[in-house]
Amino acid sequence: MTQLVLTAIGDDREGLVSALSEQVDLHGGNWLESGLSHLAGKFAGVVLVEVPEERVQDLTRALDALHQSVGLRVDVTDARLAAGASGDAGEQEPLRLHLVGQDRTGMVREVTSALAAQGASIEDLRTWTSDAPQGGGVLFEAEALVALPAGRDPGEVREALERIAAELMVDLDLDEPA
Repeated sequence: MTQLVLTAIGDDREGLVSALSEQVDLHGGNWLESGLSHLAGKFAGVVLVEVPEERVQDLTRALDALHQSVGLRVDVTDARLAAGASGDAGEQEPLRLHLVGQDRTGMVREVTSALAAQGASIEDLRTWTSDAPQGGGVLFEAEALVALPAGRDPGEVREALERIAAELMVDLDLDEPA
């Protein structure tokens, strides 16, 4: 079996996930993991599937055809190549990050730069904005699952992020996942 990473994007409408999963199933594949989202009228997803090696080319052609039939562009990458691009992560320490504060430009850049400087890898990131209570502007909020290389002191990461939080005037929590 070959594992493939499928990245998909298209104008959001009913049936996109169904069309994608149907092709995986028709080609003897198994849907292993996914992250799917609706954002600004678009559907976007990343899916890890497992497919018999002899069916990979046929599946790839069928997924290419989804652009014409349902408007979904699907990029197919061999998971071994995708893993090789990031290197061998080895043992990692997970941390959960939550940030909230007045929205302003550059927040994501500053936080992610501080994490990268500490050798951290972002496993999952969700961000959103909402109206602040009582007309107080717009709040920016982020939740992330962050992986630290084994042996990295979470306290150092916390200190680096707390410096950023003070500059950005945001509340920041960094905890080990439950």
